[in-house]
Amino acid sequence: MNRAWIELDPEALEHNVRRYQSLLPAGCRIMGVVKADAYGHGAEAVAPFLEGLGVDHFAAATLDEAVRLREYGVKSEILILGYSAPSSFPALAEYDLTQTATCREHAAQLARYGREHGVRLKTHIAVDTGMHRIGFQPEDVEEIRRCYGSGDLRVTGIYSHLCVADTTEEEHVEFSVGQAERFRRLVDALREQGVDLGTVHLLSSYAAVNYPEYAYDYARLGILMFGVKSDPGDYLREDLQPRPVMTLKARITSVREIGPGESVSYGRIFRAERPTKIASAAIGYADGIPRCLSGGKLRAIVHGRYVRGAGRICMDQLMLDVTGVENVQIGDEAVFIGREGECAIHAEELAVNSGSITNELFSRLGARLEGRRFVERT
Repeated sequence: MNRAWIELDPEALEHNVRRYQSLLPAGCRIMGVVKADAYGHGAEAVAPFLEGLGVDHFAAATLDEAVRLREYGVKSEILILGYSAPSSFPALAEYDLTQTATCREHAAQLARYGREHGVRLKTHIAVDTGMHRIGFQPEDVEEIRRCYGSGDLRVTGIYSHLCVADTTEEEHVEFSVGQAERFRRLVDALREQGVDLGTVHLLSSYAAVNYPEYAYDYARLGILMFGVKSDPGDYLREDLQPRPVMTLKARITSVREIGPGESVSYGRIFRAERPTKIASAAIGYADGIPRCLSGGKLRAIVHGRYVRGAGRICMDQLMLDVTGVENVQIGDEAVFIGREGECAIHAEELAVNSGSITNELFSRLGARLEGRRFVERT
């Protein structure tokens, strides 16, 4: 690899998927959520790999993401979780995609297109059980039933989302149970009217582990698939025995000695207190390393030893204090997420230190990072 790249561990991904599936109730399967380029890991590699493991339903956030999955060779069902405008409806039929009906008006637009063009677009009904982001209201039983009975739509599923399923705080547990019960009552009411609901799914990564009693046909597996939590403090009822899938590396491009009082990078916020060896690495905030990790809040691994960032992170480069690390040379590798020898840096560390979560950290990893392919570990 040239400057900065991502490596993926196939054994780790398979382990995480198999472990997660083993915890799901009988009859509930994994829907692979590969939005945002598979959380920055690379959907082109991840989605076909998951399909090879038996995953037969996928979820993307946008039409463009879903189309790319088809171009990567994915044959399984693909659900678009977000809004698609009427101008893009032809692609839904062309690529055999399933569109979420985000509200009544959106469902009406999808039906109108079907009526005018003689094609019934595949649709899942989103239900707003309390997150208040998208969806029909749970009380809209008749409206939803009419969608299922419409000759202009092909409704193949229904779902909702629990927004606070990662904690044991009593208030939030009660809220999650309330959401799940509202969804259950809606599902029961529709079934009592003889509606064939198709694919029913409520639980995402955390919810499936913490609320398995509310499992239906599929559980939407996202961030946990990659062996990390969104936040290290998040609660999981079961130990998933996670294995991180991603390793993030960059090439050392320069090594130099500076004296006491000399500074490094923009703003001169790092000033050496002793003779110091500085190594530059070819990765920066344009590649997804948060600039707020400047000032020594970033760690890396060089030659099997932890080192600290020095000075401000630049757009395309950052500097490391490698004093005491022997034989650092141009072309060596620095690890920013992953393991080398006895040292390991987890994505959760970067996320916490930058005041965010791993979901955001991963999804902001830049497109110019190379790799994003599976590398067999030795």
